Amino acid sequence: MTAALAFAPPLRATSRSTAEDDVWATMRAEAEAALIEEPLYAGLVQATVLDQRRLAAALAHRLAHRLGDGDLSRLTVRDLCLSAFEADPQAGSHAVRDLVAIRERDPTCRRYIDPFLFYKGFAALEGYRVAHWLWHQGRATLALHLQSRISEVFGCDIHPAARIGSGVFIDHATGVVIGETTVVADDVSILQSVTLGGNGKESGDRHPKIARGVLLSVGAKVLGNIRVGEGAKVAAAAVVLHEVPAHTTVAGVPARVVSRLKPGEEPAQSMDQSFGFGDGI
Repeated sequence: MTAALAFAPPLRATSRSTAEDDVWATMRAEAEAALIEEPLYAGLVQATVLDQRRLAAALAHRLAHRLGDGDLSRLTVRDLCLSAFEADPQAGSHAVRDLVAIRERDPTCRRYIDPFLFYKGFAALEGYRVAHWLWHQGRATLALHLQSRISEVFGCDIHPAARIGSGVFIDHATGVVIGETTVVADDVSILQSVTLGGNGKESGDRHPKIARGVLLSVGAKVLGNIRVGEGAKVAAAAVVLHEVPAHTTVAGVPARVVSRLKPGEEPAQSMDQSFGFGDGI
């Protein structure tokens, strides 16, 4: 290893502030810099971030721009988003913790403004939060419309009745499916093509329960009303049909426990895809 590599700063930053005002101030500073960096994008950055007084308003503006269509205008979608964010006192903290999760776990992410403007996973998750609020207001038609638009635009299908915590990272988002009675706790990482679905035979409460700090790797399928325990790791392309103990790695079709994680290991934070033993070439 060269000296330059040895002393290069890590790509992932840790222990970032989750205070909404701090993140919003940082993002505004990033937006100011982006105006200089790319003048062709200055109008959108100005309207989306710098002309807004708070993060919730900026997020409503951005979601409306991306999800508004011929069925619902951008103005209508913006007003729905603002209603949802104003009604839920935790909406701002959810969005901030989701942004911080991306900033800490994604080695390609160096600014808050990038996932805020461009990342499908962040937009799909925050759009789901609006649909979830509508669902619990008894406005199922609008909630399902948003679900459909999110799926069309971002390739990520999340039922509005699902329950998802904060600090959740949906990486790439393409092909992610999360069913109606799914529960996802805080600080979970979900990679592309993950399915949290039913087993095709049950009705009622039929979808997975994902505990805090779980890593669901590329193409993992968790099927049925089963629990994936805290801090577990589900390997790429695994098909999980039974309970997963906490702090273990499961892999294969059907998935089986292949290793136990070390004390203090947090797979959703580290994003380490290895099995915990000799992983071959």
